[in-house]
Amino acid sequence: MVGLVLRGAKQVTIGDRTMRYEAGHYFIASIDVPAASAAVEASPQAPYVAARLAVDQQVLADVAVGMANDAGEPTVGFAVEAMTPDLVDAWFRMLRLLDAPDDISTLAPLVEREILFRILRGPQGKLLRQAARNDSRIAQVRRVIAHLRANFARPVRMEDLIEIAGMSEATFHRHFRAATAMSPLQYQKALRLQEARRRLSVGADATGAAFAVGYESASQFSREYARMFGLSPGRDAARLRANAGWLVDSADDR
Repeated sequence: MVGLVLRGAKQVTIGDRTMRYEAGHYFIASIDVPAASAAVEASPQAPYVAARLAVDQQVLADVAVGMANDAGEPTVGFAVEAMTPDLVDAWFRMLRLLDAPDDISTLAPLVEREILFRILRGPQGKLLRQAARNDSRIAQVRRVIAHLRANFARPVRMEDLIEIAGMSEATFHRHFRAATAMSPLQYQKALRLQEARRRLSVGADATGAAFAVGYESASQFSREYARMFGLSPGRDAARLRANAGWLVDSADDR
C-alpha cells in the first residue's frame, strides 16, 4: 500500500523502528506489518487527513516490466519518502475523481498506474520493484508472513518458516528482519498483541483476549502488552474506547 498524508502528521512504530511522516510525504509498504500508529499533529480545526492506495500486485508487475532488476538490493519492506511534484499531481487527479464518480471506472486505473510508475522511478522504486517480482526476497518473506498471519495464535516452528521461505536459516533471519524490523517470533507476538488490543477495544476482557490470541499465561500477556503499548490491558482498553485518535492497524489497512 501507499499512504499519502494530506494534512497533519502521523507517527508509526513497526518493530524497532519509529517513523514520522507529514503533509507532503508518503508511507509505502510492500508487505503486511503489524504497526502501532497515531495522528500526532491534528486538531478539531485542522484534522489529520490521509489517503491510501492499495497496490494491486498484477498492476504493479505490469507497470514494472522492463525496469531495473534489484536482485542484489537489501530487502526493504516499508519506507517514508517526500512527494515529488509529478507524484502530487497524479494523486491530486486521483482524488478529484471522487467528485466525478462516473469517470472513476475508466480513469482511476490509468492514474493508479501513473502513481505506481512515479514511485517506481523514484527513490523508493527498488522497494516496489522487489515487491513486483515473485522470485524476490520480499516475495519469499511475504509467504512466511502470510503463514504467520493465518496461524498467529498457534505455536510456530522455525523449521517450518524456513522451509516456506526457501532460504537457509541465516539468510532467512537476515532478510526477515530487514523487511519487517523484527524477528519472526517478535512478528508473531506483535500480531497477537495487536489482535488482543482490537478485541479489548470492542469490549473483550483481558483474560479472554489473551487466551484467544494464543497466550497460555494471563500474567505473561499483561507484561508483554504493557511493554508494547505502555499501559496494562485494562487501562489501555479504557483509553482506546475513549480516544478514537489512536489507531492500531496493519500497513494494508492504514
